[in-house]
Amino acid sequence: MAKARSISRGDLEQHLPLKPLVFQILLALADGERHGWSLVRDVQQRGGFGRIMPGNFYRTLRSMLDDELIEESDARPTADEDDQRRRYFRLTRLGERVASAEAHRLEAAVLEARAKKLLTRRG
Repeated sequence: MAKARSISRGDLEQHLPLKPLVFQILLALADGERHGWSLVRDVQQRGGFGRIMPGNFYRTLRSMLDDELIEESDARPTADEDDQRRRYFRLTRLGERVASAEAHRLEAAVLEARAKKLLTRRG
């Protein structure tokens, strides 16, 4: 097993800000490994995207694989619960750190919007 290299602040910041679809995929994978169609359903159920086009979705996954935010998993469910055509994905350490950095970036933006009275807390 290769030694994991440390992740610098620059490694994180080069990915920010994340495209909304990338962030939503990272959020879905924070719960554990998922196959592509399961990720599409999860992102669509959270709303804000409408219908996700397969070409755009799988292009985004390829980009995330290339950027090492996610990796393909060899782990498979039992044969009666699986389809051999499915590809399963999981977060990498970098992907988890980038998702966390993006969440903090968004949180800071929301706090600033509240301070400027652009957003109010709902009671």
